[in-house]
Amino acid sequence: MRKLLAPLAMPIVKQATRKYVAGDKLDDALGLAEDAAQAGFTGTLCYWNSSEEGPPQVADEYLRILDHSAERSLDVALAMKLPELWERQEEVDRVVKRARKNCQQVVFDAHDPHKSDDIIASLEKTGPEGMGWAIPGRWHRSLEDAERAIEFGVRVRVVKGQWADPHDPDMDLRGGYLRVIERLAGRAAFVGVATHDAPLAAKAMQILADAGTPFEQEFVFPLPIEPAMKEGRRFGANARLYLPYGSAWLPYSLSRAVKNPIMLYWLARDTITGRTFKVPQRVPA
Repeated sequence: MRKLLAPLAMPIVKQATRKYVAGDKLDDALGLAEDAAQAGFTGTLCYWNSSEEGPPQVADEYLRILDHSAERSLDVALAMKLPELWERQEEVDRVVKRARKNCQQVVFDAHDPHKSDDIIASLEKTGPEGMGWAIPGRWHRSLEDAERAIEFGVRVRVVKGQWADPHDPDMDLRGGYLRVIERLAGRAAFVGVATHDAPLAAKAMQILADAGTPFEQEFVFPLPIEPAMKEGRRFGANARLYLPYGSAWLPYSLSRAVKNPIMLYWLARDTITGRTFKVPQRVPA
């Protein structure tokens, strides 16, 4: 039934969420990044490509992100999805070369656990300059990955993670998150505290602050950020918005909403009232 209804519902949903998610095109995401910059946020842009696009096309879009954000003088990092480049190092290299020319950051996004070995292999080839790595807290291997990130000297964005550990799918997300933070504290070059869980963010930032490790907060658009950002103000933490866009983003967002009733409520409310998400103003610490 869901497959039959999806083609009918999708145009309605796309219209309702046009300003609620970053959008289909790079210009949509860049416009939102500009709004975020005016509100005091930096950004991370993530392109969700379609299955019809091969590595060269995905890499070309990554280059467009880097060049167009640089032209607009936006402090924007690129979230790179290595599996979408089919682990082709030549495509990684040409994106990283452009990012370094533009003085921009490239962060490898997290995927399922076994893909981390491919990220490690790629980082060994690129070197650490301007590179970052998103490490989930819900995998046992994440502590070893954190050690490798420390050895590389790259920035680390700590996330709860979408994919469960296949050997321990019920692993405690908060406990795993803090264990990674503790491993990085006092040793990592820079840490992104990427969570909307305000109590968890507060604990993570306290650990990093006590160890003298530089950090920032990162939030996924369009989830609510005020409670966690309030905790960040106590530490004077900068805040970054993760802005996904592309034709594949909306179906993914909807699949997440099905598992999260509050997101379904937001969608229904905004469809009826026409209300849209607005980037909140970041109040300086």
